[in-house]
Amino acid sequence: MDLRQLEYFVAVAEERNFTRAAERVHISQSGVSARVRHLERELGAELFDRSAREVTLTVAGKAALEHARAALAAAGALRQAVGEVADVIRGRLTVGMVVGCAITPLFDALAAFHAAHPGVELSLTEGASDRLTDAVRSGGLDLALIGAAHTPPDGVESLTVVRERLVVAVPPGHPLAAGPTVTLRALAAHPVVCMPRGTGLRAVFDAACAAADVRPVIALEASAADAIADLAARGLGAGVLSASMTAAYGDRLVALPIDDAERPGLLCLVWRTAGTPALRALLGHLRRSFRAGPAG
Repeated sequence: MDLRQLEYFVAVAEERNFTRAAERVHISQSGVSARVRHLERELGAELFDRSAREVTLTVAGKAALEHARAALAAAGALRQAVGEVADVIRGRLTVGMVVGCAITPLFDALAAFHAAHPGVELSLTEGASDRLTDAVRSGGLDLALIGAAHTPPDGVESLTVVRERLVVAVPPGHPLAAGPTVTLRALAAHPVVCMPRGTGLRAVFDAACAAADVRPVIALEASAADAIADLAARGLGAGVLSASMTAAYGDRLVALPIDDAERPGLLCLVWRTAGTPALRALLGHLRRSFRAGPAG
């Protein structure tokens, strides 16, 4: 049994898919499958139920998962302890980012951190905000940039980097474009383009609609803000976004504040603990980067 086997096992368990796990650890799917099979032979039990489209843990797999995570964490702590003695930060950081969120300060911070600490391996993955948050809580990710509704999620440390209200984005000729603002009830008379469930902006929108007893027709969903804005600009529905997400569309879109959706959507950095030198250093770069530039 070696650490690579445990790393691949944990990746498959968290991604619930051998292909996504292979992309995450940067080897072929056949390589991941072979190493997991070898681990199963060593342990004398199957760790995954492969009969369905989505891979799930067996009883033995569930029992093994936390021990595998603990072993990987212990190995990482050993490398970091030696690095601290040698005055060099080493190790590996896994960072999550909400799908379709092109945030310049995040990329600037990652680049600055990599230049300052080349001994730390960085891994970046995209996902829905709720899945990313769960991965931070479980130790599958060290840190993530997520969307949240109203307040940062529980069970993690957090830093709010953007706080914005929702807007409706429509082309200039749209019936809603005439007023300076719009209500949820007026919006519900038109098809809506918005983010899928599991994202922070969708959670804010759904909560506002529930409070107003409004049931809009969700015509289209897209995970990327640019896709929603482009669909709205083409007249396929009224886009629900934050104000900054519409800025690049200039004359193609009119952004209207929603009167009865006052609670903001947040963009947050979340992490479980800042105990490792590598994570503390990365958080320092992130704080400086988000203070220095706009999050967009």
